[in-house]
Amino acid sequence: MKLRVWPAALLLCLCLAAPAAAQDPDALYQVSLLDALLAGDYQGSQEVDRLLRHGDLGLGTFDALDGEMVISGGKCFRVDMQGVPHLAPPETTTPFAQVTFFQADMSFPLPGGLDFAGLQKWLAPKLPSKNLVYAVRITGTFDYIKARSVPRQKPPYPPLLAAVKHQAVFEWTNLPGELVGFISPGYMKGIGAPGWHLHFLGAAKKRAGHLLAMKIREAVVEVDPTPRFFLALPEKGPFLDLDLSRDREAALKTVEQGKH
Repeated sequence: MKLRVWPAALLLCLCLAAPAAAQDPDALYQVSLLDALLAGDYQGSQEVDRLLRHGDLGLGTFDALDGEMVISGGKCFRVDMQGVPHLAPPETTTPFAQVTFFQADMSFPLPGGLDFAGLQKWLAPKLPSKNLVYAVRITGTFDYIKARSVPRQKPPYPPLLAAVKHQAVFEWTNLPGELVGFISPGYMKGIGAPGWHLHFLGAAKKRAGHLLAMKIREAVVEVDPTPRFFLALPEKGPFLDLDLSRDREAALKTVEQGKH
């Protein structure tokens, strides 16, 4: 069986099993393509227990787009439509996820009052290169968090832009917790989300979701460069027949910002 490989201006190791990634602390391991998710491929292709062999920090979603995924400390949480995280059963599958074994190489205390745009501007000159992927964890207390989760879909699945029109949006204040996710270069377009992609998990494990906006009171940011990348493409299902030649950049920006 021949698989179509997504073109990209970077060196990839496309490994359907990717056994080496499980032992590589400096690798980003990814299931499928974000453009496939944007196109409406929500069929899970990898189980959570297998995913966690490749990392202890990350994000993604679940089969049928059933809520946001947050991975922290080696535990995988599914965020429901009330913004409440639940431990995902090991047999649950994901159509898209990114994980790494988080070992921070850089750590900075953050100025109070930073919003999401201010955080990005503040950290950018401290990163050694614009061309690496970075795993990020921000731990502290937040004056404000705006997050979302998405409802489970029924086939035939709509494109992600249509599905998130029914998202649930949450706003919380004075909340301790952490933000986990990735900063990706522009050349990751179509593969992942260029720029920042973060999910929130409250310290009490009672609040979580895909980050839309925030304001920091007091926090520390930890950064872990991930110079190696392993991509696990689905071997069957809708992915094999998707048209992935379209430019979905505009749809991605709308989905990531939660504006409709």
